[in-house]
Amino acid sequence: MADKYDVIVIGAGPGGYVAAIRAAQLGLKTACIEKWVDDKGKLVLGGTCLNVGCIPAKALLDSSYKYAEAQSGLKVHGISAGEVAIDVPTMIARKNKVVKQLTGGVAGLLKANGVTVIEGQARLTAGRKLLVTGQDGTERSLEADNVIIATGSLAVEIPPAPLHSDIVVDSTGAMELQQVPAR
Repeated sequence: MADKYDVIVIGAGPGGYVAAIRAAQLGLKTACIEKWVDDKGKLVLGGTCLNVGCIPAKALLDSSYKYAEAQSGLKVHGISAGEVAIDVPTMIARKNKVVKQLTGGVAGLLKANGVTVIEGQARLTAGRKLLVTGQDGTERSLEADNVIIATGSLAVEIPPAPLHSDIVVDSTGAMELQQVPAR
């Protein structure tokens, strides 16, 4: 027998988790399904934006701006900083900390609003049913009166310029660079 929900949201990115929270706030029994796991196999919420897109990019841009400002932007204020160095691994560690705090916040919001979070990849089947396959291969049947598909997007590889960690990277790869590229 399938677990029954009023609303099931597929995807826990900015569109999905907000929709799930609002549905739960309206008194609907709500579940949110997410397949993204980190390198340790732990479920990760927040989608591309929080994990490898907007938020980490802004964290790295903030660090880069502070570096540039320390290099030459403080002189107008009468501040001389001397030689300024950049430590990319430390910048990446800060970015990762920001991401962890925000994705943890999403988990807290979902829990506080009574949304059931389910790890796995969802597939719609007949009759408003879903089959969710967990990372370990186990399958679970769910049923919902309403399904919201908020699965986001992925980078597309362009045949003349395929992804290659030394030359061409997608947004995910860009957020993990450990040194400033020569160009």
